[in-house]
Amino acid sequence: MEHGSTLILTRRDVAALLDLETCIAAVADAFRRHGLGTAAPPGLLGLPVEGGGFHLKAGRLDGHFAAKINANFPGNPSRHGLPTVQGVIALFEAGTGVLLALMDSMEITTLRTGAATAVAAAHLAVEDATVVTVVGCGVQGRVQLRAVAAVRPVARAWAVDADPDRASRFSAEMSAALAIDVTRAPDLAAAASASDIVVTCTPSRRAFLGPGHVRPGAFVAAVGADNEEKQELEPALLAGSTVVTDVLEQCATIGDLHHALDAGLMTRARVHADLGEIVAGRKPGRRSAEEVIVFDSTGMALQDVAAAAAVYERARAAGAGTVVRLDGTARRPPWAMAAVR
Repeated sequence: MEHGSTLILTRRDVAALLDLETCIAAVADAFRRHGLGTAAPPGLLGLPVEGGGFHLKAGRLDGHFAAKINANFPGNPSRHGLPTVQGVIALFEAGTGVLLALMDSMEITTLRTGAATAVAAAHLAVEDATVVTVVGCGVQGRVQLRAVAAVRPVARAWAVDADPDRASRFSAEMSAALAIDVTRAPDLAAAASASDIVVTCTPSRRAFLGPGHVRPGAFVAAVGADNEEKQELEPALLAGSTVVTDVLEQCATIGDLHHALDAGLMTRARVHADLGEIVAGRKPGRRSAEEVIVFDSTGMALQDVAAAAAVYERARAAGAGTVVRLDGTARRPPWAMAAVR
């Protein structure tokens, strides 16, 4: 690509280039590098506004630096017919500062979040986990179930949502997609207590899952809390479980962990590990069949770098996207033109 040019990739482009399996592999490697300490610590900046908020996550991995700016407005679908999450990822060449690509962030955010749960489940869920409860039946819930099913022999899933119709649609679609029994749960407590894995991926600002909802040996992936106002888990659930974070300092500020810290039921020293330490083999994963493990997933910037770099390399190989110069000139990539010839 010509020096000084930038590749523009739409959400459709990204969706065509990035599959869940590739994303899981890229995210697992990002966690491993984080656990080994060979990647620079990721950065986070958040700005709450009325009705939602913005956050910027940035990190460097190998020869790439990426900064993701996401807007998160939970009321968008019902009030404005817009997506909850909208944003962009800027991918740079780390050694020169060249802006390699600008890409829509929604597909990457969705897939890398599911991929993190898959990596965590592969290390922290019991090996014969067959029953899953998914709380939150939107786009992220669908990816979460696909991700867990990619690493564990899932045979049945319960769907829980504040909107029963949405849970029913989720059940029908995911039953067909995964060829497993997915059923709308009439009761969260009954479903969660019968599950090996519970995934929460909601915009809730009030805890709804507590220690009485999960059985011994359960793995809980708490995905929804990504700012300090959100909460899905009761502090007592974390206090009575083995807690694994994606990034300890981040979870202590914006994850479910921070509510347990504020309640005085947890200390940072009681957190077992960052997931990267487990992936890298520096700390153990599951230590017994009866252990309840909570994964506090707030979204690590290195996940975005790894996924964005994979998308960029695939785009170049496939001739996807549009090359622009920020002086206003736009044209198809030279490798795409060669492919046409």
